[in-house]
Amino acid sequence: MNQKKSFKEAILNKRMLVCITTGFSSGLPLYLLIQFVPAWLRSADIDLATIGLINLVLFPYTWKFLWSPVMDRFVLPFLGRRRGWMFVTQLGLITLMSSLALFDPHTDLTNIIIIVSAISFFSASQDIVIDAYRREILPDDELGAGNAFYAQAYRISSFVPGSLAMILAGFFPWSVAHLSVAAFMLVGLISTLLIKESSTPGDEPQTLRSAVIEPFKEFFQRSGWQDAMWILLFIILYKLGDSMATALETPFFMDMGFSTVEIGSIAKISKTIGATVGTILGGVAMIKLGINRSLWVFGGFQIVSILGYVLLSMVGYNHFVLALASGLEYLGVGLGSVALIAFMAKSTNKHFTATQFALLTSIAVIPRTFVSAATGYIIESVGYTQFFVICFVCALPGMLMLFKIAPWNDSKQSQT
Repeated sequence: MNQKKSFKEAILNKRMLVCITTGFSSGLPLYLLIQFVPAWLRSADIDLATIGLINLVLFPYTWKFLWSPVMDRFVLPFLGRRRGWMFVTQLGLITLMSSLALFDPHTDLTNIIIIVSAISFFSASQDIVIDAYRREILPDDELGAGNAFYAQAYRISSFVPGSLAMILAGFFPWSVAHLSVAAFMLVGLISTLLIKESSTPGDEPQTLRSAVIEPFKEFFQRSGWQDAMWILLFIILYKLGDSMATALETPFFMDMGFSTVEIGSIAKISKTIGATVGTILGGVAMIKLGINRSLWVFGGFQIVSILGYVLLSMVGYNHFVLALASGLEYLGVGLGSVALIAFMAKSTNKHFTATQFALLTSIAVIPRTFVSAATGYIIESVGYTQFFVICFVCALPGMLMLFKIAPWNDSKQSQT
């Protein structure tokens, strides 16, 4: 017998709290890498081209689907299949993030690159197991709420490296800021020790074929390999423009004359408000619009919001324009992310969600990892204003692909 849950039962339960703590733990190391580390290096006068290239250390987020079957197949001898891997990755992250406090960008750049590469690997691995755990503990009727809580906690975690740590760096040595960020990873570690294991012995795949081959085979055979390749290409291109625009935004703000305290307060607060409003507004609007039309509407706003950074690059040091530009940009980021995540979820088979979702999310971060690595060179060649115009142009192909991938009047578009 299926009884419909009340709103209170669906929202106010322990599973939602787990989604919040694991979302915070997932987001923290990524925002350390893409927001705090670039500012730290720029403060030491490391050139933009080098900082841009350091984006290449994010490659584990792109290739995590290669070892996701390993974490699915093998069970560690403590805490269970999911919690065991969570504990290992989170303990590793705390150690690695703390160790950054020992190095100086002027003299230890190579060691810093090695450590941030390791942080990237452990962070991507943590995402694999947390995504699988979240899917296993949430009943189908709680998937929407659970993933919404997860996404919001993920974004809120950016306050630690992008705001708190930036402000601390304005008053204390950078080492204090590094240790402060690492301490917040205890939220995830403690949560892992307190939650229940989501799988039982024997749930893990018993053969290499079932763990590795079947998820990929099903994805490419479902509608034919050509349609599958179109889907993957669209996932790469849909957020290409805003991925480029935000890749080196912290050095951009600093080069406009803003201090780390101003960035950590004005920019960070406006970005978080924008992203939160975008995520919530997008989630509500999708109920009415459906996935296809949301991709069109949200994608259009996502492109236009890039022009705010064009304005800031022309105006320069201005608190109001900083807040306006960063707030609008992340409103677009939030809207676009909601639509793309829903599209990726719809593109997976429920029997292979973990590995297929790892594949699609890996593809989605290609722009942030590889294309963004060239942004420093582009900026130094053409300047900030022309660079953001290029970002705007690079966002257009993803929108044009919607004619094939998600037609506005597709009779299936209302499926969410």
